[in-house]
Amino acid sequence: MKILVTGAAGFIGFHLCKRLLSEGHIVVGLDNINNYYDPQLKLDRLKELGILECDAVVWNLLTKSITDENFSFIRIELQDRDALPLLCKQQAFESVCNLAAQAGVRYSIENPEVYVDSNVVGFLNVLECCRDFKIKKLVYASSSSVYGNSVDVPFSEKQSVDKPISMYAATKKSNELMAHTYSHLFNIETVGLRFFTVYGPWGRPDMAMFLFTDALLKNKPIKVFNEGNLYRDFTFISDIINGVMAVISSETKSLESIYNIGNSKPVQLLDFVSALERELGIMAIKKMLPMQDGDVQRTWADVSLLQRDFDYVPSIAVNEGIASFVEWYKSYYLKP
Repeated sequence: MKILVTGAAGFIGFHLCKRLLSEGHIVVGLDNINNYYDPQLKLDRLKELGILECDAVVWNLLTKSITDENFSFIRIELQDRDALPLLCKQQAFESVCNLAAQAGVRYSIENPEVYVDSNVVGFLNVLECCRDFKIKKLVYASSSSVYGNSVDVPFSEKQSVDKPISMYAATKKSNELMAHTYSHLFNIETVGLRFFTVYGPWGRPDMAMFLFTDALLKNKPIKVFNEGNLYRDFTFISDIINGVMAVISSETKSLESIYNIGNSKPVQLLDFVSALERELGIMAIKKMLPMQDGDVQRTWADVSLLQRDFDYVPSIAVNEGIASFVEWYKSYYLKP
């Protein structure tokens, strides 16, 4: 297939591009390389895909990979109503995987406009391109955050998600509603994936896995919110990519669908820290803090629908995933 992957310089997008290319697909990656976290990490991910930094930073330049003839990259703002339609018109994509979004719960409280621009206006632009250029299938990133502080666990796609507690979650819920509308009106196949706490090599610096590892190795305190009484459904990146690939490459049972994609085995935050301490051989200096605004106490994915329809079975335990991340972190940040 010929596939557009938005957010290609991001954590999940980078890994998805690698996997798609390994299976022989033609991939165009798109990203705006913003500075929400260190852009160098994004540029280094692109370098792994054969995109030179000098080309990646140029706006609206479609550049070819120097290591894989099936990969190209272009720097575009998702909400650019001229550049994105022009790209889609020129490339004639069969599918789009929209992973581009302004991420982060806390940041969405302080900078809500950025989230509306990228996650709502940008997503509308993607939907319009699918409509105008007859793109057959749209797979897009939603989030476990749409469940808010629901006490009904594990979280099921059948639950109401009408009470988001952050602007980020609200934009993701809006994406699901917009996709439903476009599927209904224009016969576009849309699949939303509610991601649950994804971690692994090349992961985001604003996520707990990265923050804790960095702090322990630098002998700095780690911030433990809600006194550690938090549970997260930590899901290793390879399990996520297996699920996304199955959705992209298989026929779905309905025109419009939404699935949880997680590990379905929530881990208490303090247990996660203990596992990281054992892996690093370092005891954490814990700074116990109250709950953050917009944060949720527990995430836990019911993945039975994804398992039923796509044979999705997560296989990477947290201890194994932590070891893999630590190995990458040391090779990337502590190299001589």
